Amino acid sequence: MVRSSLWHCSLVGLGVISAPLGSFAGGLPTSVIEEVVVTGRLDRLQGAPVSASQGVVGAEQLDVRPVLRAGELLEVVPGLIVTQHSGDGKANQYFLRGFNLDHGTDLATSVDGVPVNMPTHGHGQGYTDINFVIPELVQSIEYRKGTYYAETGNFSAAGAVEMRYRHALAAPMIVLEGGEDNYMRSLIAGSAEVGGGQLLMGFEYALIDGPWQLEENYRKRNGLLRYSRDTDGGSFSITAQGYEGEWRSTDQIPLRAVQSGSIDRFGTVDPTDGGDSHRYSLSADWTTALGGGQSKTLLYAIDYDLDLISNFSYFTDPENGDQFEQVDQRRVYGGEWSWNRDFDWLGRSQKFSSGLQVRHDDIDKVGLYRTVARERIDTTREDAVRQTSYGVYGSLDTRWSDHVRTTVGLRADRFEFDVDASLPQNSGDESDSIASPKFSLVLGPWSKTEFFFNAGKGFHSNDARGTTIQVDPTDGVTPAERVDALVGATGLDVGVRTALVPNTQFSVSLWSLKLDSELLFVGDAGTTEASRASERRGIEAAVIWNPLSWFIVDADLAWSHARFGDYDPAGDRIPGAVENVASLGLAIDHPRGWFGGARFRHFGSAPLIEDNRVRSSSTTLVNLEAGYRFWQRYKISAAVYNVFDSEDNDITYFYESQLANETEPVEDIHFHPVEPRTVRVTLSASF
Repeated sequence: MVRSSLWHCSLVGLGVISAPLGSFAGGLPTSVIEEVVVTGRLDRLQGAPVSASQGVVGAEQLDVRPVLRAGELLEVVPGLIVTQHSGDGKANQYFLRGFNLDHGTDLATSVDGVPVNMPTHGHGQGYTDINFVIPELVQSIEYRKGTYYAETGNFSAAGAVEMRYRHALAAPMIVLEGGEDNYMRSLIAGSAEVGGGQLLMGFEYALIDGPWQLEENYRKRNGLLRYSRDTDGGSFSITAQGYEGEWRSTDQIPLRAVQSGSIDRFGTVDPTDGGDSHRYSLSADWTTALGGGQSKTLLYAIDYDLDLISNFSYFTDPENGDQFEQVDQRRVYGGEWSWNRDFDWLGRSQKFSSGLQVRHDDIDKVGLYRTVARERIDTTREDAVRQTSYGVYGSLDTRWSDHVRTTVGLRADRFEFDVDASLPQNSGDESDSIASPKFSLVLGPWSKTEFFFNAGKGFHSNDARGTTIQVDPTDGVTPAERVDALVGATGLDVGVRTALVPNTQFSVSLWSLKLDSELLFVGDAGTTEASRASERRGIEAAVIWNPLSWFIVDADLAWSHARFGDYDPAGDRIPGAVENVASLGLAIDHPRGWFGGARFRHFGSAPLIEDNRVRSSSTTLVNLEAGYRFWQRYKISAAVYNVFDSEDNDITYFYESQLANETEPVEDIHFHPVEPRTVRVTLSASF
């Protein structure tokens, strides 16, 4: 998928700069930065930032960023890597702050306040599939890394990301894209004034085969309908979304098979892997003046379904093979009410924020089945789950002087699980609660520089089925150990932001995070399971340099050190914990209509097993793009992904598998390659 140029905005310096490239003649305006610091106005953040690890990327930057997949929109978060280890219809793989987040655990993601993460999911805890998002309609992406924000709850230990849709478009648009490997995509979108408000509509269709020997045949259909309008003292919007997708998968393959020549690098072991999914949602939110402050109410309902067929270990069962099916069918209902108010106390400016969040997952079926060529031959487990969570929070921001500000917060969450398992022994009820205090100290500005200190607690929930289990569902006899319902996390951040150097913004933060229990991938089951406690620490740096009004350079660098916190003879390394991430981007948006850019993207080696005797290789990619805008209505651009045709990997695992010609399982590296060099062309028109 190609936008119109290549540009990445990290929030560095003292504020968010969210204007088009050409609007900053002579560089980044320090007046904007100073206004943000002194008055605390940062509209999209709804207040002054409390850490050096949060920011907002606006529509102007998103519009000039090419993405191979919709999930790569999230790579605007500094240090976040988004990859894929299966078919494109499946949720992406995420890496952040020394975590292999699998499909979203410990990264809370939402769209207009509606959560995306799925707890007690058929494939992985916190499963985050954003294929339903239409990139051109996204207004902004806000990110918060760490455990320091009272409003973020479950799955936010590493961070939280919120995407927000536009309310209207300046003009209707048509986008047509085409490329190698039978890539086709179309979008039609527009808005109109209706009843004193704005009606926004967008419809997307894509067909993707990819470079795989087994054509992916991923067909994606997306639709969005949103009505919004201003009201006395506030605003109101109602949004309906629908997504449907079906695909065939080329899952990770064993290195030994590629080295022997029995499987091509883009080949597959089981050609019947694949899946289908849908997500339909309806949400409404409104803001209004209340009690001298402002309140916001959000209500949402989601109908979700995933049917996923996978085979990661191939033929450890020589007769039937190891293919399995994971099913998740649920409806989600929830809402949030928040209220904030500015006031003065003893001559000091204060802001009080509070909120209540409720979510209920009515999971009709979450199942695991053994299959042969997509036909079920056995049921491992098939459960119904009712899961309800309640969260309440409050925070107080106090400006003690022109150079000292604190934010103190407290959050309390309660989870209730009701599991109706196919094995009666594994059924039951469970509940748990957790409190999460937060504290932030901000010093400055001095010489356009601020300093931040943050401490706080967060958490993630475990799969409800693990909290009531008594016996292994594969045999119905072997005792199984239960897991804690809620897993606590403790984080610290020390950071600085500065705009002291002309036309440049820079930020750096030192961080640490302790997690009471790690979630690790289990290759032969295709799931995650609770593991040992862990400790992480690291450093992140980001810079934006804007020497000319139409030229920007940006760079991010992140390093992390991840270890299990207790002794075990197996070792203390955390499998999949990437140790370094780097990116470098150039962007040009010339007034004469030419635009283009380049991006270097790197994520480093990681241990694949606890004793560190097997490690993944690093991955480095370079993307280029060039385009021309003419007659103010039309744009044409071409993007080249993986310019140097790198043969690196998107994801690497180490576990046992057995091929059809083998007599016993073999420990081996299993990988999913990056896509080879590919060219895509985009034509767009507005009316």
